[in-house]
This record gives sequence, C-alpha cells and structure tokens, in this order.
Amino acid sequence: MSIRGRSNTRGRAAAALLLGAGVIVSTFVPVAAQAAENPAPRIIPELQTWTGGTGSFTLDGSSRIVADPELEEVATQFAADLAATTGISVDVVGGAPSAGDLVLDYDEALTHAPGGELFRTEGYRLTVSADGVEIAAPNTDGAFYGTRTVLQALLQSPGRAELPIGESIDWPNHEVRGFMLDVGRRFFTPEFVRDYITMMSWYKLNEFQIHLNDNEIARPAGGWVDAYDGFRLKSDNPAFAGLASEDGAYDRADWQSFEDAAAAHAVTIIPEIDAPAHSRSFIRWKPEIGFNGGDSDHLDLSKPESTETIKAVFDEFTPWFEGPDVHMGTDEYPREGRDDYRTFFNTMAEHIRGLGKHPRAWGSMTVMHGSAAGYDRDVTINAWNNGWYGMASALADGYDFINTNDGDLYVVPFANYYHGNGLNNSSLYNSWLPNKLGSTEVVPAGTPKGAMFAVWNDLVHREYTELDVHGLMRDSFPVIAQKTWKSTTPALGYGDFTALQRRIGVAPGLTTIEQGNGTAAAGERSLGAAVTASSSNEGASPSALTDGRSLTRWATSEQTAEVVLDLGVSAPTGRVEIDWAGVPPAGYDVQVSTDGRFWQHVADDVDGETGAVDLGRLPARYVALRDIRAGDGDIAAWRVSVFSPAPLTKGATATASGVEAASFPASLAIDGNDATRWSADYSAQPWIAVDLGSAQRFGELSLKWEGASAKDYTVAVSSDAQTWTPVATRTAMAAGARTDLVTFTPVTARHLRVTVTAKNLSPYLSLFELSIPSSAEPEAAITAEISPAEPDGPDGSYATPPTVTVRASGTAGPVSDVEYRVNDDEWADASGPILLDGNGELRLEYRATVGDIPVSGHGVVTVAAAPELDVEASVTSRCIGGRAVLSVRALNGESLPLDVTLTTDYGTKSFTAVAPGKNAVHAFSTRLATLPAGEVDVTATAQVGGSPVSSTTVVPYEARTCG
Repeated sequence: MSIRGRSNTRGRAAAALLLGAGVIVSTFVPVAAQAAENPAPRIIPELQTWTGGTGSFTLDGSSRIVADPELEEVATQFAADLAATTGISVDVVGGAPSAGDLVLDYDEALTHAPGGELFRTEGYRLTVSADGVEIAAPNTDGAFYGTRTVLQALLQSPGRAELPIGESIDWPNHEVRGFMLDVGRRFFTPEFVRDYITMMSWYKLNEFQIHLNDNEIARPAGGWVDAYDGFRLKSDNPAFAGLASEDGAYDRADWQSFEDAAAAHAVTIIPEIDAPAHSRSFIRWKPEIGFNGGDSDHLDLSKPESTETIKAVFDEFTPWFEGPDVHMGTDEYPREGRDDYRTFFNTMAEHIRGLGKHPRAWGSMTVMHGSAAGYDRDVTINAWNNGWYGMASALADGYDFINTNDGDLYVVPFANYYHGNGLNNSSLYNSWLPNKLGSTEVVPAGTPKGAMFAVWNDLVHREYTELDVHGLMRDSFPVIAQKTWKSTTPALGYGDFTALQRRIGVAPGLTTIEQGNGTAAAGERSLGAAVTASSSNEGASPSALTDGRSLTRWATSEQTAEVVLDLGVSAPTGRVEIDWAGVPPAGYDVQVSTDGRFWQHVADDVDGETGAVDLGRLPARYVALRDIRAGDGDIAAWRVSVFSPAPLTKGATATASGVEAASFPASLAIDGNDATRWSADYSAQPWIAVDLGSAQRFGELSLKWEGASAKDYTVAVSSDAQTWTPVATRTAMAAGARTDLVTFTPVTARHLRVTVTAKNLSPYLSLFELSIPSSAEPEAAITAEISPAEPDGPDGSYATPPTVTVRASGTAGPVSDVEYRVNDDEWADASGPILLDGNGELRLEYRATVGDIPVSGHGVVTVAAAPELDVEASVTSRCIGGRAVLSVRALNGESLPLDVTLTTDYGTKSFTAVAPGKNAVHAFSTRLATLPAGEVDVTATAQVGGSPVSSTTVVPYEARTCG
C-alpha cells in the first residue's frame, strides 16, 4: 500500500510524555531557547535549517517508535531500517510516547512559510530532546524523509545510537529530484530496479523514470531487421504477444514490486514508453506501422494505425502504473514529418490524460517547428538539449519543465561522449544548479520543477553489466540530491561531502547493488582483506569488517573473541580504526605481524570506547584484535580499517601550470580524497608540483588519474624548485582511469614535479591524487626470525628444533634488555639465536627497550616430539664354555616392516625388513668370564607417511660371572 497522498483533517497536538507521578509535560521543549551549541548533523542532502541545543539523545533497546495511524507504514519501514543501520531493534506502537521513544506525528495543519507548498507536500520538522525524538509532518513523504535524516545522523554517531539535541525544519527546493534509467537498450534485473528505488530514497530523491523501450542508434548494414531493440513490459494479453523482449521483460508482478518498493520509500515511478522515434520494438512487432516497409526505427505517422497502435500499448499498460505521470517519449523524430509529429504529440497527450494520467515528453519543438506553436501545453517537458528544446524555450512557452540537459546530466556508459566514465560530480556539486547549464544561469531560480540525470545505454553491443553501470553512477545520486533539495552553495567542500557519502553508505535494505566491496577511505589498506574470527553469529560473518559497506557487521555472542585481518602484503601501517556496533567491548589488544607467526604487541587492554589505535608505522601484513572482552551484550563491529601512514604529501603545498576551472585547483590532488581532482589547463605540457616543506627521503610516487589521464610524463625532484633532476619517465601509458605506482632510486628532496608530455584525452588532463608514501622508520619495533623458515615436520611443526633470532630497532634510541622466555619460564638473554628444543606447542615471548619505549611480542612454534616405533626389546645373558654371551631380541610390534639394528659394546648386528610380529634375534659373544652391567641400543627405522622415522630403545642388563 502506498504511503503517498493520504490526508488527515484531525491533525495532532504536540505529543505528551508521562515523566512520573502523573506529571504531564511537553515531550519536546523548544530548542531555540537552549544554547546553540550542537552543530547541525551532516546529512545528504543538507538540512535546510538547524537550531542546535546542548547534549544528546541516546537510543537503546527500550526505545519504541510511536506512530500516528496515518504513518504506520512509514514507522514499519523505519523500524526495519533502524535495525539494519544501528543493530537496535524497536517495536512500533500507537498511543502515548514514553521517555526514549521516537515519535512520528502526522499533523496536516503543520506549515512553514519559507518552505511553502513544498514543505506541505514533502517537508518535516525534526525535534530532538534528551527524552525523545519527534518527526512531525503534514504529509507521509515528509515523515519518511525525516526518518532518513535520523538514520543518517545515527549512523555517524558513537555506537550509532546518539542524536544531537536540536531542531530542524527541512523541505526540498524542487518538486522533481530524479533519475532516469534506460532499460530499453539494456535489461536491468528487477532486483536492481528495486535497489535503485531504495537507494534514491536514502538521499531524498523522489522520481525514478524508467525508459522502457529503445533500440540501437545506427541502422545495421543488413537493415533494421538486424538491429537490437528492447520493449520491457510483458503482458499476458494475447493481443500483445511478440512485443516484449525475449532477453528480459517485466511482467505484472515485477512491475507491482517496483510500485510497492516506490510506495514504501517515497519515490514516484515515471514509466516512459517512447514513440514515434526509438520505435524499433513496435515496428518489429508490426512492420506495417514503420517507414520503408518496416525497415526503420521511426513510426510512419501518416498512417492512422501507427498512432492507434501506440494508443493500444498505453491502454494495455497504463493500468499497471500507480504514479500520476506517464512519459510518452516523443524525441528525435525526423523533421520532415513535423506536422504529423505535432498531431501525434497532441493526440497522445490528450489520450494519456484520458487514461487518468498527466503526460510528460522530451522537448523537440525547436527542431520540429522552431517554436511550440500549436503544441499541447498541458505536458511536463524534459528540457534535454538546447538545440531540440531548452529550458529557456520551455519557460517562455509556459511549460512545466525539468532540467535533463544532456551536456550536464547524461551518461552513456563507457562511450567517448556524454560522460562515458560518469558525470562530472565535483563540477556539478560546486557550480551547477537546476536552473543552470554548467555554471551559467539560463532561467530564473525556482522556475524548473527540478532536475533529472540519466543513463542511456547506447552501446548495445558493448559488454558491461548492471553493476558496472552502478559503479559509474553511484556517486552522482548524492550530488544531484544535494543540489535539488537545497539549491544553494553547500556548507561542505566536495572532499568532505564525498567522505560523508562514504560514511553513510547507500541505504539499508539493498540486495544487489552493494554485494561487492564498497569504497576505501583515503589511505585505507584493508578494503576487501581476508578476515578470520574465533567465532561468529549466524549471518554476521567477519568478512563484513572489510567489505567497505556501512550496514554489514560481524558479531559473536561469545564472551571473548579475536579477529585477524590479512592485508595480503607486508607494508608500513599507520593506524587501525574499529567501528564497534552496539555496546563497545570492555577492552581488547592490538597486535601486528609480517608473517602470521610472530606478533608485535602494539597496545594491550585498550579501552573498548577507543575506536582508533596508532600502529606506529610498523610493517604488517596481519593486524589482529585479540582478547576482545565483551561488555554488556554481544561483541560486534561494523568495520575494521587499517590505514597506511600519512603520506609525505599530507600538509604539503601544490602548484600547477594552470587549471581548467577554479573549482579544480592543484591542492585537490594532494588532499587525501580520491574523489576530488586537479584538472589541468589545456596547455600542451601541463605540470603539477609539490612542496613538501622540508627535504624528505623518498623513492616512490602514486598517481591516480581520472579518465583524462597522462600518456607520457616525467617525474623530477629539486631542492629549491629551480633546478630539477629527472628521476623517472613513463611513456605509452594506458588510456582511461588508472593508478600508477612510480618507483625510482630513493632521493632526498623538498620538491617534486610531474610534467605531462602527452595526454590520452587531449586537451583534457585530470589527476585525482598524487601521493608520496612516507619512508619513515618506526620509533620502536621488535621482530623475530625463525630458522629454518619453513617447518620440516607434519602439520606445520618442526621435527628438528629450530632457532629464533630476536631483533629490536627504531628511531627512539639505542636497543637494550633484549630477553625471551618459553612457556612462562624465566626470562633469559636473547642476544643470540634461541634454540627451541622442547616438544609440543611452544609459546615464545620476547621483549626489549628502544630508547625509553618498551616493546614486546610473541610467537607460537610447534616442535614435534620424535615418533617412537613399537619395538619390544629384551636382553638375557648366559655362560657358554666359561664365557658370557648376550642374547638380544627385538619384536616388531608395528604393522609395517622395520629395519632393526642391535648395538652392544661387543658388536653390532643389523636386520633388514623385519616383518610385523617377527623377531630380530642375535647372540653376542663377549669372550669375558666376568660380564659387567651394561646397556644395549635397539634402533628401529621405517618409512612412515613418506618420511623416515627412527626410534631407539635402550635396554639394560645385569652383570654376570661365569665359572
């Protein structure tokens, strides 16, 4: 059931809260009377107003969502998303609220003069006090948007459970905040479509236009019969058999699932059936309605049956559509048929209104007739191209119109036109508004109904997936949301905005588009790293800790746990950050390792409230959180991130030969944010230079290029920015976006310059990030090296006792007091190799002091006890001729043959392949009249599991006197 368009004439007074002993007070004290201390929470899109109070509200398991009946469905969705976002489950109830509750108040009488009609249809008021939260709205959509604000704010707070006390009155500046997806030329799965509806709502985008039919652009050599086309609605009406595409189409159940998802997320679907151009699907179905006997993708509008066919299609499918508007296409028809085209335009607009819907269309009037004279004005126009029909023309002609300008807002995935690598998001964020083309205002602010960006899948034969498209478009949704909801200069710079976008993610409840890894923060090494945990609850895998997604988590109900990240390669580490879920643990230890066997102890018994630990530039492949001790509840975390040390370029100064625009300065190439960029001037050999502030030692450089990348370039260094010495040159580098890791013989320099001598997309050149990794040594480190490096026994054990060498080093000072112990024995000097000659699992601990910094570590080594073969040996003596004779017997108790050697002071006897259950027996003549007591060694050998095994039994005998 839709949450849209309901009304309530009763309204509702401010909620009341029973605080105790029958005392009733207002739940939410006016915040304006409080000290304005709390800054506005960072939300996408930015809040229109905020009045800050002091302190915060804390959500916990006792909180409830208390909702008016009109908002029950909003409340149900809110509860589900709250659990997914915070891990806190709450009940949805009606009636009076209590302390700690989240109240959804439907108040149709609520108004706000600055927001006007847009506040009435989509606005809300959010009030946060220490005792509770109220979202009040005169409409269901506004109430839903208020829940998105609360969720985003919670997601950024400690434990995802706090909201700053204050009040916001929020509303959109534009009625239309939309996105269009071309599914005609490329099928997108129903799961993907539903996910996009959900994702749009996270950013308060409210219109999803689905372009349901289209075909490849150019006529194939064999004629239009060979062209790819798609019509994506599938009716069970026999009259429409053959119209739907065989490679993917949505049936009535699929479409209803879209409408249901949209209704639950305050999104309106704008279905588009495009004619009379882009109509190959209709002509394939009925060739007689096309030009040239069907060899065309344009309808022959001189034939009445062409228009009647399209009417029939709308008649069949419009009952599926629940939104108020339906799009009829109408772009790019041949000008020669302009009069028939205008008749078609007007006829279809009237027909769609007769079906109870409002028509929309792509503007084409300028090309077709030079003006909109004679065209139906009761149509909302997508102003998509200045030549065909731009915003200024639509405004002059009195149309309601939407900015969908191709130069700013079109993406053709992976094409060399229309932003094939994605929109210019930073430029849109910094300069564009719905009344502008680029940064130029072409109509007054507020005259467009809004704006819509679009994906056109023109390249029908190009191999790419729906997730590839998502990768291009993901970062544009929050940008367009920001500039259509609050159409002013944003408070955050674009770098901070993208960091916020990364922090809040892309919405709870997704099933398809966020199944891969998310995005790495600047300097993050751990995205996608393998993770193991000592235990995990069902559905709470440790892989969630490094998947880069904000709404997945690891959890265990055990009282203690450990987590180990494998970063793949050993490299210097800067810090580890843990985003704990729910109640933080009581404490935990942090350790790092280069090999997974020997670990340096970085921090012991860290307070669970601490979410970041400095790793001191220690080299590490593995980072472990050990002895995690539960607090009040499960042990759980949303993310564990390991970062490289801060690069030398952090805090440096960048200059360049020039910039394409003021919004793309050189400083953005060293800001640590790979979503911002320097865009060079159009000179033949642009350059960017970095001043590190002082001379530094380095031999590595990372360059992350945008699609307009460098083909050839030279890296040079200088001590004074006057005399430059080349250190590296790269030529014939691949086109497109890429990251270059440039290594060279280490140098000491203050300045570095990259000069581009050839471009892949001339005259354009853009660089997301230039980074010089730090080569500074750790202050204090302790390592252990085992020899031999690889175990020689079974199951990773050592059959031969190994030696371990412990070394300490660092910039903090001289090394002293290097000691070790094994299995809690006494500490001993470790200045030389340590022989591990015990048996079984041996825990080696070691410690030292570097300068005045104590360092410690440990490792576990298994030394296998020598296996013993089952041999029963005995020795007897007797006298023969006055001389003693020793008789030795060895019984093979094994199930395989043994080689047996009997060794005495009076000789040795060997037996080969003594069978199981058989004896090796020999009598040794001593030639002694008096035999002293002694021992016989019985040695058995065999091949066990492909390895030689030997054991020796020592058998004593007594003295004997003969004669």
